[in-house]
Amino acid sequence: MTNRPRMVLLGRQGAGKGTQAGRIASHYGVPHLSTGDIFRDAAKKGTPLGLQAAGYMERGELIPDDVVLGVIRDLFDSGEIADGFVFDGFPRTAAQGRELSAILEAHGLALDIVVDLDVSTEIVLHRLAGRRVCTGCGATYHVDAPPTHPWVCDNCGGTVVQREDDTEAAIARRLELYEAETAPLSDFYRQLGLLVSVDGVGTTDEVSARLIDAIDAALAGPSAAAG
Repeated sequence: MTNRPRMVLLGRQGAGKGTQAGRIASHYGVPHLSTGDIFRDAAKKGTPLGLQAAGYMERGELIPDDVVLGVIRDLFDSGEIADGFVFDGFPRTAAQGRELSAILEAHGLALDIVVDLDVSTEIVLHRLAGRRVCTGCGATYHVDAPPTHPWVCDNCGGTVVQREDDTEAAIARRLELYEAETAPLSDFYRQLGLLVSVDGVGTTDEVSARLIDAIDAALAGPSAAAG
């Protein structure tokens, strides 16, 4: 059993997946595979599927499953990813989860753990609805932790605003879609015995410590847990 996890991190928008996935990747020395970064990298390489994905992203459209899975398949076929990774934002549906399993199996690989970063809808709604972003440099603030001067960025002096898609109504719609899509995905991984729920509420360090404990337990295997 490797000490470099092959894993998927699930969680509602606003749960802190991106931050925690980056920390996990750094801790274990594995790639952090966010879907946006994967698609942008494939587009830079000029792969046909990467360019297709970039076109959908530029138009603000949902990337079809066949393109998403094709880019993921190319990633593993390239041999760049094998000894550990953290997927963040993929898979999104049970169908994608099944296809990921098939892709991994074709390369003699399997997931070690799937973690659901558990943060309630009420908390993520507060986090996202209170988020404010600098129009200049993209720095992120919150109504509970605003910039020093009212809505003027501490970094670049730009204007700090609420994004149009961060209204409570827009966020609620995104969260409903997430629940509809990922409930079957969670069930799929639960049936495989891979799903572990980790409390995502607390300081960044506290949540990271819980995640690492859960991952280490999965890497140690059932025999270690029994001992």
